[in-house]
Amino acid sequence: MRHFNTEGPVAAAEHYLIPPLERVDREQILTLIRRRKYFVLHAPRQTGKTTTLLALRDLLNSGSEGEYRCVHASLDIGRIAGRESGQATRQVLSVLQRMARTTLGDHAVGDLFAAALRVADPDDALTEALSRWSEADPRPLVLLLDEVDTLTGDALLSVLSQLRSGYPDRPAHFPQSVVLCGLRDVKDYRAPGAKGSPFNIKAKSLRLGDFSETETRELLGQHTEETGQAFAEEALALVWRETRGQPWLVNALAHEACFESRAGRDRSRTITEQDILEARERLIEGRATHLDNLGAKLEEARVRRVIEPMLSGGRRDESTVRDTEYVRDLGLIAVDAPVRIANPIYAEVIPRELTSTLQEKLSQETAWYVGEDGGLEVDRLLAAFQQFFREHSEHWAGRFEYAEAGPQLILQGFLQRVVNGGGRLEREYGLGRGRTDLMIAWPRGDRTDRFAVECKVQHGSREATIREGLGQLAGYMDRLGADAGHLVVFDRSAERSWEEKIYRREEAFEGRTVTVWGM
Repeated sequence: MRHFNTEGPVAAAEHYLIPPLERVDREQILTLIRRRKYFVLHAPRQTGKTTTLLALRDLLNSGSEGEYRCVHASLDIGRIAGRESGQATRQVLSVLQRMARTTLGDHAVGDLFAAALRVADPDDALTEALSRWSEADPRPLVLLLDEVDTLTGDALLSVLSQLRSGYPDRPAHFPQSVVLCGLRDVKDYRAPGAKGSPFNIKAKSLRLGDFSETETRELLGQHTEETGQAFAEEALALVWRETRGQPWLVNALAHEACFESRAGRDRSRTITEQDILEARERLIEGRATHLDNLGAKLEEARVRRVIEPMLSGGRRDESTVRDTEYVRDLGLIAVDAPVRIANPIYAEVIPRELTSTLQEKLSQETAWYVGEDGGLEVDRLLAAFQQFFREHSEHWAGRFEYAEAGPQLILQGFLQRVVNGGGRLEREYGLGRGRTDLMIAWPRGDRTDRFAVECKVQHGSREATIREGLGQLAGYMDRLGADAGHLVVFDRSAERSWEEKIYRREEAFEGRTVTVWGM
């Protein structure tokens, strides 16, 4: 039985898959290779880069596209080489030698490389070795260099410079085409302070995208075809909505729902929307490696400069345009405008990751805020938060690297700690919104109560901030079909006392009553 793949390259015999060369412009890639171009294929982690390169390698070696010798090699050894260029060259040649032997049955390449290392300077040995290898066979040589951006510093510059050095001698004396593959575009491969890319022979930069909605449904449909287990339409729609087609997330959600869940392993049972919601929560709570890596990236200053104003609803500093490109290459934000988190699961993981320490320290218990009818008493919950914020906000805000978004993060951490004991917390935030919208979904009997919570930072007068917030909250409540609405206004002025900042009042707006909380 095939299954959903969540680690390593996809194998057609073992995994459900979207044919990898259908996810790219195959003819464009083949044309670049025929025209002897060096180019880049980049994409975020666990998007399908290696699977695509392996399919391209097999196509070129099959002879159906002409007589090529094509080798795929992962330069992940760069993590071991560090920044030392000579060691990196030797390790790259070692990997290429092994791949030539296993892929092409080429056992002579070891002698060619050994000879090159004897006569060439360490920072020219790669050029010399690739030249000898290209001359040894009339068939053009194509190299697919994966994980190239694991090389750093002098090691990266040396490898790129040596490829550039041999470029004019292709195809008789150097590889006809080289594909560099990694997380980032090659324009981001540069030494600190350097101007321009060290790889100015790049003809094209291609990005491997996420699944489309059609491809997402097709992948899930393969499971139905092979096992007979159906996905409810609401479940299919939710997988797309939560992942926006990010390949690892699509596979991981489906794997969790269909193979890890005991109920989901019953093939006579349809996978429901609730199954997908529960699978989503288990993935996030379990901090799967993919999501844990995402969390680690939040510690980088370049990432913080982009994500922090999104969490606070502020505006982007235009000086961070290159940082935005970097964060987009990492897959954290969407590829198209406006700047926003790439998908709802990432949007959920980011604030949870940033508030994890706060949640661990909180002594709040879910049961304290659940009424006799099983409903969540949100008024009591927000009143408790108001007191907590008054007593502890200065301490916790000072511990967040994302200080600009400190109040919003403290509120989310507090609510998450309580709500996660029986319901779920959903979030909407982004650049220039001037607010963060939260939705508490709480199951009660055969229905789910929905509470809209909007948080704003006071700019200008209190009354103007509240009037703006009421209009925004009304639209959010309509869209959610919320049962109640709460507007939280943070006053960050150092001049005003807590007695002035703390208040609770009811406001009537467009036929509904909203509770306003000042902090």
